[in-house]
Amino acid sequence: MAFNTRSSEDAAVAELDGRFDAHIAPQVSAWIEEMAARAPARLLVNLSGVTFIDSTALATLVQGMKRARQQGGDLHLCCLQQPVRIIFELTRLDRAFDIYLSEDEAVTAFDS
Repeated sequence: MAFNTRSSEDAAVAELDGRFDAHIAPQVSAWIEEMAARAPARLLVNLSGVTFIDSTALATLVQGMKRARQQGGDLHLCCLQQPVRIIFELTRLDRAFDIYLSEDEAVTAFDS
């Protein structure tokens, strides 16, 4: 699993590649906590390289979304591959998260 982060004045971005599961979730959670400390928390998780997501990873994203919203911001997701999108649909989390097709679209949505 690769986990890369970058920040701009528009958003803090985490880009994941491989399996997003219980092994990487603590690192993602720590990143979310660090970035959410900055109000407003504008966090973007790019899942373009993720081929599998488990319940621990889903819980990490839900907690991250709650934390970001507590700080007056939000957590957006983008670039979901079909197997990952299906998991979000089956768990109905696609209704809870703002999910975008591209990273640019997700970042722009913070301003609306």
